[in-house]
Amino acid sequence: MTQIFAHRGYSAAFAENTLKSFVEAEKVGADGLELDVQLTRDGEIVVIHDEKVDRTTNGHGFVKDFSYKDIRKLNANKKGTKKEPIPTLEEVFEWLSTNQLLCNIELKNALIPYNGLEEKVIALIRKFNLSRRIILSSFNHYSVVYSYRLAPDIETAPLFLEAIYMPWIYSQSIRAKGIHPKHTTIPNHIITTTMENGIAVRPYTVNREADLKRLFNLDCTAVITDYPEKAINIRKQYEKRA
Repeated sequence: MTQIFAHRGYSAAFAENTLKSFVEAEKVGADGLELDVQLTRDGEIVVIHDEKVDRTTNGHGFVKDFSYKDIRKLNANKKGTKKEPIPTLEEVFEWLSTNQLLCNIELKNALIPYNGLEEKVIALIRKFNLSRRIILSSFNHYSVVYSYRLAPDIETAPLFLEAIYMPWIYSQSIRAKGIHPKHTTIPNHIITTTMENGIAVRPYTVNREADLKRLFNLDCTAVITDYPEKAINIRKQYEKRA
């Protein structure tokens, strides 16, 4: 049955990429999380999507220019009433150690080449013994390959904005066990053929009911969605048929 990954946590209802958003995703029954990591000026791995803090916090500037101490002062719950700090990946892993959720970590190094990001993330995965529950993804496919070379036991999956010809061949060539395509760019026959060739397919960001149903009908490996609760309720219809 198709797994449901909560995109930046339960981001449709809670501040994205916060511990609150992750906890709420677990509460509604998500199978996994999708989150994004970058490095502060002093090398701390923090969980935030944009290269700048402006959209999601009350601060201004690039993540890379903040010290860990200063970035922790920001409020990542910009539209809410309760302050939520930008979490560290270590905090998230401490919490993941209390449950069985899978976790897709997107390395946000396509625009800013964070030196040592892959090594730091992999070292933390090892520290918490989470290798079997983690997927490393990125739009920077050089980083995907580098991650595989550093840790061939940790699953990797390149991200795609555009359609790609025979993605199973490409994935096999870079030793990736999955692909994470934009859901609107991958047709049904490419999804099924990719899975038939042993490559997991986890499209993003699947929010509309019709799009979720399309992928559930295909028994797609997973969907990445802002609405995990809605996706779970729709999936139940398919579980009853099985």
